[in-house]
Amino acid sequence: MIYDIEYETMPREALEAIQLRRLQTTIQRAYANVPFYKEKFDQAGIKPTDIRSLADLRHLPYTTKQDLRDNYPYGMFAVPMDNVVRIHASSGTTGKPTVVGYTARDVDTWANLMARSLSAGGAWRGDIIHNAYGYGLFTGGLGVHYGAERLGTSVIPVSGGNTKRQIVIMKDFKPTILTATPSYTLHLAEVASEMGVSFDDLGFKYGIFGAEPWSEQMRDEIERTLKLTAVDIYGLSEVMGPGVAIECHEAKAGLHIFEDHFIPEIIDPGSGDPKAYGDPGELVFTTVTKEAFPVIRYRTRDITSLNPEPCVCGRTHVRMKRVSGRSDDMLIIRGVNVFPSQIESVLMEIDGVAPHYQLVVDREEQLDTLTVMVEVNEGLFSDEVKQLQALERRISKNIKEYFGVSAKVKLVEPKAIARSQGKAIRVVDNREI
Repeated sequence: MIYDIEYETMPREALEAIQLRRLQTTIQRAYANVPFYKEKFDQAGIKPTDIRSLADLRHLPYTTKQDLRDNYPYGMFAVPMDNVVRIHASSGTTGKPTVVGYTARDVDTWANLMARSLSAGGAWRGDIIHNAYGYGLFTGGLGVHYGAERLGTSVIPVSGGNTKRQIVIMKDFKPTILTATPSYTLHLAEVASEMGVSFDDLGFKYGIFGAEPWSEQMRDEIERTLKLTAVDIYGLSEVMGPGVAIECHEAKAGLHIFEDHFIPEIIDPGSGDPKAYGDPGELVFTTVTKEAFPVIRYRTRDITSLNPEPCVCGRTHVRMKRVSGRSDDMLIIRGVNVFPSQIESVLMEIDGVAPHYQLVVDREEQLDTLTVMVEVNEGLFSDEVKQLQALERRISKNIKEYFGVSAKVKLVEPKAIARSQGKAIRVVDNREI
């Protein structure tokens, strides 16, 4: 089902007319109300009236996460604080958190876009959503919650953690849709197995997973283990939260970006030059309906590509390929670029290897080294040492052949790698210590 059929299936010409009108309004408001944008535009010699076409967007300067941190907490807000009804923030683990605000209309828009997203992912009235995204300053939990209520589904606001209790709730409340991060989803499956609970008996139809990069191989593992159809959702708090883009359950062939609210671009992460449809690069977003916190040409650091072809589901908005990684999470090991999700894809091809891993980067005698810590199942871990060593060599060889980077592989027993209730910690870079 398509929740908002008028806008989601709109012809390209009509969509671009709406985008331009909304873009011009956003640029005028940002210039008039956000000192940061006025200064940046003035430095570039650009006035709001210079934006006469969508192509003119490329003349505007980029916005980065550091810009948001430099204006902490409310310097990027375009409305007075008495118009702000909601405040969210990032964790701030690598610096000051980024703070985002919402007017009442922003929250209403967000609820509508999440209703679109959930319906694209397979949910509809009569479904029960088990929402295991975290509630609080993180946007995931509340984003799904308000979208579910707008769509007309029932929602269980279970949040993250208390995993055994979640399994009991799944048995008793009989939800049909699961929303969570992919890594926590696999942890749920792990705990359910320990409790003697089979997902064959739980009755989930669809799962809507996001907030971290995950591979196609992990999707296969989730679908096999949890007996549901797994759909990828994309969002980031700086742009809105979840609901910026989502796969449709019919095709699972790229995430539909809701272009009547967000204008996407792909650029070269090094030079900033634009990239063509189909070419991978860094994803950039301009919001065109956000009131409290508009962002213009925001560099997400997410690596993907865009596909303009209409989808079999009937939606006409451009689709983005599954995020392969982040330019700021990319590891450079002796001149070779490696993303955690690439390593994951190699690991998931091997029987007996669990979907729990961690990449540890060190520097020894001025040379970078990569160690891949990966769990194996109980049966494999009980094998003879020679067999485990052979498996380590096989994985190391596959990584070398696929990506041209040497890695030491260390197999560890089940549960040796810490579980996360939210986003998994995939990289430990000791070079920064």
